[in-house]
Amino acid sequence: MNAVLNLGKYLFALPFAVFGIMHFMGADDMAAITPGGKPVVYFTGLALIAATVSFLIGKYDKLAAVLLALFLLLTALVVHLQGFLGGNEQELGQVMKDLALCGAALLYAQSHAKDNSVIG
Repeated sequence: MNAVLNLGKYLFALPFAVFGIMHFMGADDMAAITPGGKPVVYFTGLALIAATVSFLIGKYDKLAAVLLALFLLLTALVVHLQGFLGGNEQELGQVMKDLALCGAALLYAQSHAKDNSVIG
């Protein structure tokens, strides 16, 4: 059973690498809806990939999880909620996804992260 449960770390981390790569591949489209434009899209893409690496190698993983949770909360409120309030009903699903992932990142930081060197 533990072998199955240990897959959770990888199932949680790897989609963020894909999201990070998507930030680079779709920077033009994302820049149109992102405060700060392309530089912010590239920075967040790199941050998502860095968080994935951190989770997989276990270095600074608690810090990465907390920062990822903050990023997801801000993305839910600043990008997707604004889109929903602006009339795009499909953005509500993105708000809910980001909030769920934010919660998962905080749970990861609390119960699974091993490196307490920055955030105890």
